[in-house]
Amino acid sequence: MITGKIVNSKEAIIELEVVGVVPPQKIEAVIDTGFTEELMLPGDLIDRLGLPRVGELPITLGDGQAVDVEMYLAIVLWHDEKRIVQVLRTDGKALVGMSFLYGNRLILDVVTDGEITIEPLP
Repeated sequence: MITGKIVNSKEAIIELEVVGVVPPQKIEAVIDTGFTEELMLPGDLIDRLGLPRVGELPITLGDGQAVDVEMYLAIVLWHDEKRIVQVLRTDGKALVGMSFLYGNRLILDVVTDGEITIEPLP
Protein backbone atom coordinates (compact mmCIF):
# COMPACT_ATOMS: atom_id res chain seq x y z
CA MET A 1 0.00 0.00 0.00
CA ILE A 2 1.20 3.50 -0.89
CA THR A 3 0.31 6.31 1.49
CA GLY A 4 0.54 10.08 1.47
CA LYS A 5 -0.98 13.29 2.81
CA ILE A 6 -3.10 16.18 1.63
CA VAL A 7 -1.02 19.36 1.99
CA ASN A 8 -2.54 22.84 2.37
CA SER A 9 -6.00 21.32 1.67
CA LYS A 10 -5.23 21.28 -2.05
CA GLU A 11 -2.37 18.96 -3.01
CA ALA A 12 -2.29 15.18 -2.72
CA ILE A 13 1.36 14.29 -2.09
CA ILE A 14 2.93 10.82 -2.20
CA GLU A 15 6.54 9.74 -1.96
CA LEU A 16 8.11 7.70 -4.74
CA GLU A 17 11.47 5.99 -4.80
CA VAL A 18 13.45 6.04 -8.05
CA VAL A 19 15.58 2.90 -7.83
CA GLY A 20 17.21 2.89 -11.26
CA VAL A 21 19.92 5.26 -10.02
CA VAL A 22 22.72 5.06 -7.46
CA PRO A 23 21.92 5.82 -4.75
CA PRO A 24 18.13 5.39 -4.97
CA GLN A 25 16.30 8.72 -4.58
CA LYS A 26 13.04 9.45 -2.78
CA ILE A 27 10.93 12.20 -4.33
CA GLU A 28 7.62 13.82 -3.46
CA ALA A 29 5.03 14.03 -6.24
CA VAL A 30 1.56 15.53 -6.57
CA ILE A 31 -1.26 13.27 -7.75
CA ASP A 32 -2.80 14.98 -10.79
CA THR A 33 -5.95 13.30 -12.12
CA GLY A 34 -5.93 15.69 -15.09
CA PHE A 35 -2.51 14.41 -16.19
CA THR A 36 -3.05 11.35 -18.37
CA GLU A 37 0.57 10.15 -18.64
CA GLU A 38 2.65 8.34 -16.00
CA LEU A 39 5.13 10.67 -14.33
CA MET A 40 6.39 14.22 -14.81
CA LEU A 41 9.60 15.39 -13.13
CA PRO A 42 11.44 18.71 -13.03
CA GLY A 43 14.32 18.93 -15.49
CA ASP A 44 16.95 19.57 -12.81
CA LEU A 45 15.90 16.37 -11.00
CA ILE A 46 15.99 14.35 -14.24
CA ASP A 47 19.53 15.68 -14.87
CA ARG A 48 20.68 14.84 -11.30
CA LEU A 49 19.26 11.32 -11.59
CA GLY A 50 20.88 10.81 -14.99
CA LEU A 51 17.71 9.31 -16.49
CA PRO A 52 18.08 8.09 -20.09
CA ARG A 53 16.28 10.19 -22.70
CA VAL A 54 14.22 8.08 -25.10
CA GLY A 55 12.60 10.71 -27.32
CA GLU A 56 9.76 13.21 -27.33
CA LEU A 57 6.04 12.80 -26.73
CA PRO A 58 3.39 15.10 -28.20
CA ILE A 59 0.94 16.14 -25.48
CA THR A 60 -1.93 18.57 -25.17
CA LEU A 61 -1.74 20.94 -22.21
CA GLY A 62 -4.71 21.94 -20.09
CA ASP A 63 -5.09 25.13 -22.12
CA GLY A 64 -5.36 23.13 -25.36
CA GLN A 65 -1.85 23.95 -26.58
CA ALA A 66 -0.06 21.02 -28.29
CA VAL A 67 3.64 20.65 -27.40
CA ASP A 68 6.40 18.06 -27.71
CA VAL A 69 7.88 17.12 -24.33
CA GLU A 70 11.18 15.31 -23.71
CA MET A 71 10.60 11.75 -22.49
CA TYR A 72 12.86 9.66 -20.24
CA LEU A 73 12.68 6.28 -18.53
CA ALA A 74 12.94 5.59 -14.81
CA ILE A 75 12.59 2.59 -12.53
CA VAL A 76 10.28 3.35 -9.63
CA LEU A 77 9.46 1.20 -6.61
CA TRP A 78 5.67 0.73 -6.61
CA HIS A 79 3.91 -1.68 -4.22
CA ASP A 80 7.34 -3.18 -3.43
CA GLU A 81 8.02 -4.00 -7.09
CA LYS A 82 10.27 -2.29 -9.61
CA ARG A 83 8.32 -0.65 -12.40
CA ILE A 84 9.66 1.02 -15.55
CA VAL A 85 7.81 4.28 -16.19
CA GLN A 86 7.86 7.02 -18.80
CA VAL A 87 8.94 10.36 -17.37
CA LEU A 88 8.14 13.68 -19.00
CA ARG A 89 10.32 16.73 -18.39
CA THR A 90 8.78 19.83 -16.82
CA ASP A 91 9.78 23.15 -15.30
CA GLY A 92 7.12 22.62 -12.62
CA LYS A 93 6.43 20.10 -9.86
CA ALA A 94 6.73 16.34 -9.93
CA LEU A 95 3.35 14.88 -10.96
CA VAL A 96 1.90 11.37 -10.85
CA GLY A 97 -0.64 10.87 -13.63
CA MET A 98 -3.56 8.58 -14.30
CA SER A 99 -1.55 6.11 -16.42
CA PHE A 100 0.72 5.56 -13.42
CA LEU A 101 -2.29 4.99 -11.14
CA TYR A 102 -4.13 2.68 -13.56
CA GLY A 103 -5.06 -0.61 -11.86
CA ASN A 104 -5.11 0.91 -8.38
CA ARG A 105 -7.72 2.17 -5.92
CA LEU A 106 -7.03 5.77 -4.85
CA ILE A 107 -8.65 7.00 -1.63
CA LEU A 108 -8.29 10.68 -0.66
CA ASP A 109 -9.44 12.28 2.58
CA VAL A 110 -9.54 15.82 1.20
CA VAL A 111 -8.95 17.87 4.35
CA THR A 112 -5.77 19.42 5.75
CA ASP A 113 -3.34 16.58 6.56
CA GLY A 114 -5.91 14.11 5.17
CA GLU A 115 -4.68 10.61 4.37
CA ILE A 116 -4.04 9.19 0.92
CA THR A 117 -4.18 5.46 0.32
CA ILE A 118 -3.32 3.69 -2.95
CA GLU A 119 -3.92 -0.06 -3.18
CA PRO A 120 -3.62 -2.38 -6.15
CA LEU A 121 -6.94 -3.64 -7.46
CA PRO A 122 -7.40 -7.43 -7.41
